[in-house]
Amino acid sequence: MQISIGLFSPLKKKPSQQEIVRPSITYWQDAWYRLKKNPVAMVSLVFIILLLLVAIFGPYFSSYSYSDQDFDRRNEGPSRLHPFGTDSLGRDQLVRVMHGARISLAVGFVAAITTFFMGVIYGGIAGYIGGRVDNIMMRIVDILYSIPFLLWVIMLMVLFRELFPATGGGAGLYSIFLALGLVFWLPMARIVRGQILSLKEQEFALAAQTIGAPKSTILFRHLIPNAMGPIIVTATLAIPEAIFTEAFLSFIGLGVSAPRASWGMLSSDALTSLRSYPHLLLYPALAICLTLLAFNFLGDGLRDALDPRMRK
Repeated sequence: MQISIGLFSPLKKKPSQQEIVRPSITYWQDAWYRLKKNPVAMVSLVFIILLLLVAIFGPYFSSYSYSDQDFDRRNEGPSRLHPFGTDSLGRDQLVRVMHGARISLAVGFVAAITTFFMGVIYGGIAGYIGGRVDNIMMRIVDILYSIPFLLWVIMLMVLFRELFPATGGGAGLYSIFLALGLVFWLPMARIVRGQILSLKEQEFALAAQTIGAPKSTILFRHLIPNAMGPIIVTATLAIPEAIFTEAFLSFIGLGVSAPRASWGMLSSDALTSLRSYPHLLLYPALAICLTLLAFNFLGDGLRDALDPRMRK
């Protein structure tokens, strides 16, 4: 029996029941899109980028160095030659503030990088292995956490000052890096451990374990990338805390050594002549305040942008 082709006809195309509201985007593209919708966070990001450029390239465009002294121009107010004035030794205050930005930002970013690697690895291992290993590792963190951060840093700075006296009158910039790096990873370890404990029981982690993936692969390629949102926010908020800690240490004389300039040291030097020359304290204090506000606002914006539950 032959079947005629005329008996067949194409089906009518049914309208799609799914309405595509917007094109498909990745998690990071969606986070960047939502971050751009936060004007305060974007202004803070632009300010931080400009501050980085000024700190890196600003001193090269000045005819003065942060250590050049001109005793004929001591304690001058803001002028065309010295927009921020000069200090008690005739040094240009603008260049010293820009040089202080280098030190403060370097301390903040080194502390954030150390926090990122040490805290993520330590907390990730503790959370994924669990059991007795987790208990031992986190009890160590609890013991270190029981002592205030600032006290830990001051003790380490005093220790490094005695061990490395060749760094000069202060403990030295590298000692600050080391002291902050040994302390600032503790909050990150706790956060990462909590994230890993919740993620390792989900289906994608169990599926990777079922097909025989190594534990290191599951941890570093599946679990930690899925916890990257809280990790980035915590690392971002660690930067202003490190900058403020360095400024406080320099303010009390445990920071960088002269003739280096940091915002804390500039503020400390300005106290002796505050009533006569208030501009010496105004600019470094204003730089500290604006930088801390910018990083905190950016951290808040990243927290909202990287949290899928905040999506409207």
